[in-house]
Amino acid sequence: MKKNNYGLIMAGGIGSRFWPLSTSEKPKQFLDILGLGKSLLQMTFDRLSEIIPPENIYILTNSNYKDLVKTQLPSIDLEQIILEPQRKNTAPCIAYASMKIYSKNKDANLLIAPSDHLIVNDLAFNKNINLAFERALLGEIVTLGIKPSRPDTGYGYIEFDQKASSPYRKVIQFREKPNLEVAESFVQSGNFYWNAGIFIWKAQTIIDALKLYSPKLYSLFASIHYQSPNEKQEMENCFDQCQDISIDYAVMEQAKNVSIILADFDWSDLGTWGSVAEHIVGDNQNNATISGNVFSFNSSGNLVLLPKTKTAIVEGLNDYIIVDSEDKLLILTKKNEQELKKYLEKLNTKN
Repeated sequence: MKKNNYGLIMAGGIGSRFWPLSTSEKPKQFLDILGLGKSLLQMTFDRLSEIIPPENIYILTNSNYKDLVKTQLPSIDLEQIILEPQRKNTAPCIAYASMKIYSKNKDANLLIAPSDHLIVNDLAFNKNINLAFERALLGEIVTLGIKPSRPDTGYGYIEFDQKASSPYRKVIQFREKPNLEVAESFVQSGNFYWNAGIFIWKAQTIIDALKLYSPKLYSLFASIHYQSPNEKQEMENCFDQCQDISIDYAVMEQAKNVSIILADFDWSDLGTWGSVAEHIVGDNQNNATISGNVFSFNSSGNLVLLPKTKTAIVEGLNDYIIVDSEDKLLILTKKNEQELKKYLEKLNTKN
């Protein structure tokens, strides 16, 4: 039943690859990266609200972002904002949220969704998620896989049984981010899809999996007295003691009861400015402007984001990323975008 379906939106990341707009004070999930009038978090909440009762959607985020979440999603109750006292990756916060919801509803089904992904076809997404909920009722851990459009080395991959003809395929194994040669072999084989980090399971199923594959993590969060006055303090103590570990390492790569649905909607994790450029309609020279008033001459393939009130002339630049904030400016070649993190480390060292 729909009332048993819950959404957990993961919104605790920093998003450093979207510097200078994304900062630790206001990371990318709270920004209108695409210039559509809504933040990525708001778009994700609206999408999930079509298939999950809004009161059953929880935001998992860092304690520093409580006010940002409440400002952007004013309709939700404070109880729907689950605050991590420390960044310990995805497994601890999923363990805590799953057990918290299970303490309220033993029949709960959970959808785990990142807050900062772009999904173009909501109808196809809804169809895939409803199929996943049906499969999850059988005690399966379900994930959505994205057909790779290129041999990308920035994504993890999921290998699945290619012989099955049902909507659900048996997962053979999860593979970490490969080098280019391995990624090319994955794409050629046809039975490797990108890992989108979207998971569906019964609360009972993930709790059982944590107990089996990550017993220390399970024991910590199972010791909390949920719905009691001591819950918050006990949760904070658990985060002090728990391992920094992803749900992929803690459960997914070890579990045997994992199915994949081959998603049929357009998807992007919007991991870099370059990935954003792929979703912005450019001019006849493929220059994409997100905001601002930009005049381009003898230039092509650029992505430009300026304050809405600013006008700029861009001349003689090809395949650049230009992002202007109130006090910071980024001018970076697209081909070197993966170097941004390294550049920021040097910048922070000097400051």
